[in-house]
Amino acid sequence: MTAAPPSSHPTAYWHRLDDGRLQCDLCPRFCRLREGQRGLCYVRGREDDRVVLHSYGRSSGFCIDPIEKKPLNHFYPGSAVLSFGTAGCNLACKFCQNWDMSKSREMDTLADQAMPEQLAQAARQRDCRSIAFTYNDPVIFLEYAVDTAQACREQGVHSVAVSAGYISEKPRERFFNAVDAANIDLKAFDAGFYKRLCGGRLDNVLDTLRYIRHETNCWLEITTLLIPGHNDSDRELDALSAWICDQLGPDVPLHLTAFHPDWKMLDTPATPPATLARARALARANGLHHVYTGNVHDREGSSSYCSGCGERLIERDWYELGAWELDEDGRCRLCQTPLAGHFDPQPGQWGGRRVPVRLRGFDA
Repeated sequence: MTAAPPSSHPTAYWHRLDDGRLQCDLCPRFCRLREGQRGLCYVRGREDDRVVLHSYGRSSGFCIDPIEKKPLNHFYPGSAVLSFGTAGCNLACKFCQNWDMSKSREMDTLADQAMPEQLAQAARQRDCRSIAFTYNDPVIFLEYAVDTAQACREQGVHSVAVSAGYISEKPRERFFNAVDAANIDLKAFDAGFYKRLCGGRLDNVLDTLRYIRHETNCWLEITTLLIPGHNDSDRELDALSAWICDQLGPDVPLHLTAFHPDWKMLDTPATPPATLARARALARANGLHHVYTGNVHDREGSSSYCSGCGERLIERDWYELGAWELDEDGRCRLCQTPLAGHFDPQPGQWGGRRVPVRLRGFDA
């Protein structure tokens, strides 16, 4: 048995203002708090004249997933990942696909508990290659995520962040140097979209992407959810994919995924498969080597191809792997061009299973 998590955990990124309020400096929202107030994320707030994290050691649930579900297609394909999230978010996306957790304002949502060392041990014991901070944005529970990532490294387990990348400079350095891989949600390539539909700023997310790619060893993949009539025009998709190729490089994988009506955008139609196919073709024409379609059944759009000769290297059918044409060094068997990413000599065998797990084990 291990001790239960604290009801509040100290944080480092805040300072006192002249009017007595405390400003949280974790993200560009810079919430200014009086005693007892919480930030927009809900899990960080002012208590006893300091800014604390209320979700340390607490989770909305644990599940073992395929790594491809994060989605990460170039980070140990076929392996199992222990996934969990907390509550709250520091963006206000009207189209949120995980709104029941990210928009939760109830601490009862966090029914499961696990401290970092217990999480690392649980992942290793269940043969999970990685732990994923997902479902809601892990930057808001940075201290819990970083401590867990460090505990995982001690156990030989990788850590993965699924994030919108909306974070300030100093905590950004700490967070993305702690994790081994990240999928960043680039929600659009239009500042007005971010302001209108997310309550955030595009320029900060672009800074995060550049930082991860050029200043860390964290493996990077990007996801853009295509919402009909909002971010799916040829002009915007051309600009987005050209920016990725120019600023981050052609080997950064881009996942283009289908929207389904949810949260506050129930009147917006689902993304047609033809939109994903058009967007993928446009991005590939702009020089990106690895462009994937998601939330639809598309073997061609979910498989990986050699950037040298065009050979299909990893066949995917949803989250199931098929043909594997990489040699033991992660190179194309046909032309020896390396595939960017992290690969085992043989693919993992987890498949498409989703297995909920319970990790209770605390002293009362």
